[in-house]
Amino acid sequence: MRKKVDERIRTLIENGVKLKHRSMFVIIGDKSRDQIVNLHHMLSKAVIKSNPSVLWCYKDKLDISSHKQKRSKQLKRLRERGQLDPEKLDAFSRLLDVGNVTHCLYKDSERILGNTFGMCILQDFEALTPNLLARTIETVEGGGMIVLVLRSLTSLTSLCTMVMDVHDRFRTESHSEAAGRFNERFLLSIASCKACVVMDDELNILPLSSHIRSITKVPAKKDSEGLSEAERDLKSLKDELSNDFPVGPLIKKCCTLDQGKAVISFFDAILDKALRSIVALIASRGRGKSAALGLAVAGAVAAGYSNIYITAPSPDNLKTFFEFVCKGFDALEYKEHLDYDVVISANPDFKKAIVRINIFKQHRQTIQYIQPHEHEKLSQVELLVIDEAAAIPLPVVKSLLGPYLVFLSSTVSGYEGTGRSLSLKLLQQLDEQSRAPATGLEGSLSGCLFKKIELNESIRYASGDPIESWLNGLLCLDVATCLPNPARHPLPSECDLYYVNRDTLFSYHKDSELFLQRMMALCVSSHYKNSPNDLQLLADAPAHHLFVLLGPVDESQNKIPDILCVVQVCLEGKISQSSALESLKAGHSPYGDQIPWKFCEQFRDVVFPSLSGARIVRIAVHPNAMRMGYGSAAVELLTRYFEGQIAPISETDNKVDVEHSPIRVTEAAEKVSMLEEQVKPRTNLPPLLVPLRDRRPQRLDYIGVSFGLTLDLFRFWRKHNFAPFYVSQIPSAVTGEHTCMLLKPLSNDDDIEVNKSDELGFFTPFYKDFRIRFSKLLSDKFKKMDYKLAMSVLNPKINFPEVDSSGNSPDGFLKTLDGILSPYDMERLRAYTRNLTDFNLVYDICKTLAHLYFEEKLPVSLSHVQASILLCLGLQESEFSSIERQMKLERVQIHSLFLKVAKNLYEYLNGVAGKEIESALPRLKERELEPHSVSVDDDLNEGAKQVEEQMMKEKIKGLMDSELEQYVIGDEEGEALQHSKIPSSGVISVKSTKLENQNGFGKSIKKRGSDTHSSSSSKSKSSKKKRA
Repeated sequence: MRKKVDERIRTLIENGVKLKHRSMFVIIGDKSRDQIVNLHHMLSKAVIKSNPSVLWCYKDKLDISSHKQKRSKQLKRLRERGQLDPEKLDAFSRLLDVGNVTHCLYKDSERILGNTFGMCILQDFEALTPNLLARTIETVEGGGMIVLVLRSLTSLTSLCTMVMDVHDRFRTESHSEAAGRFNERFLLSIASCKACVVMDDELNILPLSSHIRSITKVPAKKDSEGLSEAERDLKSLKDELSNDFPVGPLIKKCCTLDQGKAVISFFDAILDKALRSIVALIASRGRGKSAALGLAVAGAVAAGYSNIYITAPSPDNLKTFFEFVCKGFDALEYKEHLDYDVVISANPDFKKAIVRINIFKQHRQTIQYIQPHEHEKLSQVELLVIDEAAAIPLPVVKSLLGPYLVFLSSTVSGYEGTGRSLSLKLLQQLDEQSRAPATGLEGSLSGCLFKKIELNESIRYASGDPIESWLNGLLCLDVATCLPNPARHPLPSECDLYYVNRDTLFSYHKDSELFLQRMMALCVSSHYKNSPNDLQLLADAPAHHLFVLLGPVDESQNKIPDILCVVQVCLEGKISQSSALESLKAGHSPYGDQIPWKFCEQFRDVVFPSLSGARIVRIAVHPNAMRMGYGSAAVELLTRYFEGQIAPISETDNKVDVEHSPIRVTEAAEKVSMLEEQVKPRTNLPPLLVPLRDRRPQRLDYIGVSFGLTLDLFRFWRKHNFAPFYVSQIPSAVTGEHTCMLLKPLSNDDDIEVNKSDELGFFTPFYKDFRIRFSKLLSDKFKKMDYKLAMSVLNPKINFPEVDSSGNSPDGFLKTLDGILSPYDMERLRAYTRNLTDFNLVYDICKTLAHLYFEEKLPVSLSHVQASILLCLGLQESEFSSIERQMKLERVQIHSLFLKVAKNLYEYLNGVAGKEIESALPRLKERELEPHSVSVDDDLNEGAKQVEEQMMKEKIKGLMDSELEQYVIGDEEGEALQHSKIPSSGVISVKSTKLENQNGFGKSIKKRGSDTHSSSSSKSKSSKKKRA
């Protein structure tokens, strides 16, 4: 049966199209899907284009498949079962077949950023989070609509008790009941949105949307060409610059007048080519900041800039930027692969994001992505672009600035993580320093050229959009103007800490809303990373609590007091040992309870998770009240409160006054139909602020904190006697900071065996173990850590009373060098202290001495500078050039200071183990040279006498041998004797050949001499003939 649609629905849609505003429809009922076709049909008739694009977001499953063949089979089965009306089925199938429908899972919603749709459908409300809500709604263009589908709801109030998927992350073992405060506030906020209508699945308007009764049609404000005033101004700007290259083609890509003016301002700075020039672009979400930056960078390439660097918290934030860089190249007639190449990252963490564009049309030019903490790569940069600077810590942004052109963009209100510390602090400092004369100091920004640009006009919809206002109020996005300056700054001792009742805070009362907006504004102003999901965490998480520090409250004045400080606390612990053992075996930790699980992982201790503790999630101080002691006052009051010094801890019942749950937004006892249900804010609410003395505290054993490790933050918590037990070895890819966790034991831990004289109590042995591990990791994982921060983390004892070095030292000090330093090491150290050798000879000893000293085994008093040098050389193993840069000292001064350290340490070690060293030192035996008993002359005379006697013996022997030689029997004589018979007389005569041989030898000499004489005479005769 056909039914006429309420004319007010059609009027709302047509008004949105005329004003370029969005409208929102909440459909409640099991058959709500059938009305989507009707709404899409009305929108198609109202807009100029007949088929608006549709974005359909869901959790994990669609009722009807988005695949055409699967859908036809699915519909056939439903038709055979009689579960679908043929008329409605045909209309819905036509929408999916002909309509431009994009289906998207909630978990993949990041891929729709930068896209624009005419209609957005959100189903599976239990899977929605504030981030998803804002991300999907922001894709809808002006004149479009958002449809929120709620099924299986018997009443509107049942929405407040709906279990959301995100609640699983909020529950812990000791806090398992999540509240529905965010849904209650969401439901009540819908009633205040003029462009939102709540209907049932038959398009009947519910009483919650009573404001729609007075809706009337509005006339369109356009000229004869069909253009609004803003569109006409933009067209005139494009026509004026159409002949200017390269800015003319780039301006044609701009969608708003603000965006066009921003591109012109960027291009003016590019053409100036002035060093130390900074242009800051400030805007809310959806104003076209990234697009303007991309077009400006394309113009910089055309202007001849070679080295262009772009940085952002993640490459995912730069999809729109690189898209418009390529669109700018297209406008400038650059051809991909011929004039430029796009490089995709191979890093799996970057999810195939663009990280570089190489241009080679005129000469080599590069647009390169770097991570925010890689500022050392900017040595040759000509143009640096910092996108989403508000999501980067302020010190990191400052380190990126330098003597080159800088484009800086910041989201002051949005859903991807925002912070106003950039606009409140950095931009204010840049503005002041730009007016100051240049000093020429390295790192100083004085004298720089600074220009600030703001974008107010949205790209997708016209200004004054009611959906934007509703979303900003619901998610506390645009809270910049909600934080007034304190009327006065009272002394910290005059301030009190109050507990905030979250039931009242999220009740959507006028005063509660104002207080909530101011609280969130203070958090956004003080932190660089904020998200709308934080709001749902504050509202629904059972373990989270809020405290505020207020000055003296004058009850006679009926106004909200100024908030000086906000503290968010999460209760942790009370985990069973069986759960701790299972976590250790599995190797992963559940959501929540960060400190107990990390402590259990680091020390393999299953008892600590059973203790009760509180983790300070954030502590935000008013930006105009920084460094006035309010943060310290809040921490001190909170510590005293949990120790039972302000309000007594109950000895009989550990349960304290908590917010009542579940929440009911209506006091109607009887059940009424949805068409008659009235939803209003509750009236029987407890006070918003409760003094600590009126609320019993939980029994806790410790207070902890977790944050990104910086020097100022660490010193703040160390000042309040918090001690570290964990520092992550891998720094954050976005900030370059190491995650650090600290603990402070409370004095009411009666069930734990502690040493009462030790302020750290049961935590003392764990803290000592952490210091030893941290000192060993300084040479590797923390080698690049600033020495001041490393010294603060170690917190070494450098002042000792005079200690007797004779061996009667107290326990813990070094008493022997056995196995630590060899006698040779001590000799080398002694030589170094006497300037007999250089540092290289004792470099290995330096590392050993540094570990001993920072483990407090060498009670030698050193100055802070001397201890820092010992840490850099011995623990971090830094080069002297690195120490010079960090400590601003000359190398000669560093050597001199370390020499004093070595002398002091050697004196103590020599006094402790001097005798041990002397006795254990092995030595080579020396030869003793003694005079001879015989003089040199006597020794020489005796030697001469021996030589003479030897020569005489040899002479006599030679004479005897020459006389008897003629009687020696030769070979022939020997043979003759063998063949002859010996007569009886015993005398044998044998013919001797010796005389013949001697005679023959003489004859041969005579003959050789005569031949020589004859040859010489013949030569003389021949020479005479030649002369003649």
